[in-house]
Amino acid sequence: MTDGPSAAGAASQRPSPSPAPAASTRPVVEARGVGKVFGDGGAHVTALEDIALTIGAGEFVSLIGPSGCGKSTLLRIIGDLTSPTSGELLVNGKAARQARLDRDYGMVFQAPVLMEWRTVAKNIELPLEIMGFDKTERGRRSADLLRLVELEGFGERHPWQLSGGMQQRVAIARALAFDPKLLLMDEPFGALDEMTRERMNLELMKIWMRTGTTIVFVTHSIPEAVFLSSRVVVMSARPGRVARIIDIDLPTPRTVDTRETARYFQLVTEVREALRRNEQDEDGVLDEADEARIRAEGLA
Repeated sequence: MTDGPSAAGAASQRPSPSPAPAASTRPVVEARGVGKVFGDGGAHVTALEDIALTIGAGEFVSLIGPSGCGKSTLLRIIGDLTSPTSGELLVNGKAARQARLDRDYGMVFQAPVLMEWRTVAKNIELPLEIMGFDKTERGRRSADLLRLVELEGFGERHPWQLSGGMQQRVAIARALAFDPKLLLMDEPFGALDEMTRERMNLELMKIWMRTGTTIVFVTHSIPEAVFLSSRVVVMSARPGRVARIIDIDLPTPRTVDTRETARYFQLVTEVREALRRNEQDEDGVLDEADEARIRAEGLA
């Protein structure tokens, strides 16, 4: 099955420029000296160390770094799926646990995790059912979100009738169902083929432009991080630290043509070089394994 309407075709129509969602000075996420150690007693692994990061409302921030650097761990701490060992993590000015109880955020994982026996519309409505929304409001929101992710006409289908990219759009719609102020995305397109992944990047960019939701996005792909983000947070090898934060000054809306601009290639190179510097051994030399991983992740 095809992946629905062609985002590339829509992008080629060159929509008139519009500003990106304005990032507020009010922090949505504040990490102050956050650390995470796994294990107790004997063996233990320090996954994160002294993370300091502030993310404002309306930002799209990508976390990138070598495998095992703690990107997903940091995202899980923000989402209160695990607790920090040290430091403080606030979401909308409150503890992550309280933010979770207040339903301040939605989450999208690499696998869509849809219920196969429920229709697409009913999958989107699930969090609204749990929250006690009435049937009419659930239906209205589901219809609005199907339009947002360009899946009108697919509400009565089941997940097994959709392609991987379409299933991931349903997962995004479900995460947005209760209008969260923060969307956490853990390599949501990592399992997709390259062409579908690029179309999904375009779709996500449009959703971010329309909703203004703050997004924290974990990825291994340098081109993806640069294309989507307002800032890219480069993390060091384990124990993960914030090694560098790179502002992405590409104009919006971003289209297929964005990937052909000189500035885009400059920023991809800048992120790649930041990763390379943090992969160097103490003697300043990259070993063959480091080189291979950077090449693979940089061209993903």
